[in-house]
Amino acid sequence: MPHRPLQARAQRLRRAQTPAERAVWTILRAPPFDALHFRRQVPFGNRYIADFASHRAGVIIEIDGNTHDLDSSREVARTAWLTAQGYRVLRLTNAEVAEWQLVARTLLAELGLA
Repeated sequence: MPHRPLQARAQRLRRAQTPAERAVWTILRAPPFDALHFRRQVPFGNRYIADFASHRAGVIIEIDGNTHDLDSSREVARTAWLTAQGYRVLRLTNAEVAEWQLVARTLLAELGLA
């Protein structure tokens, strides 16, 4: 059964995408990435929401902006939990996302689509 508060929060986040999330979403909806069926603001368990996830590819893409502190114990635990669920977590910074061609090339290589 879905965790309702987390589902509602994910819906709110989908409606309030950051510019970086909007840019990556545009890339993920286009070929060849569209074949992987990425979703945005995807709840996992009853505690985490991934920026983007492809269940088909077993990949989560996180956009690390002002709200992510990669060295925090919470972020390390979050990544470990998502990895334990069988997902590979890829991280992009807001600065990287500003270079959409770099993002596309990076994702092509990381996802084995190059």
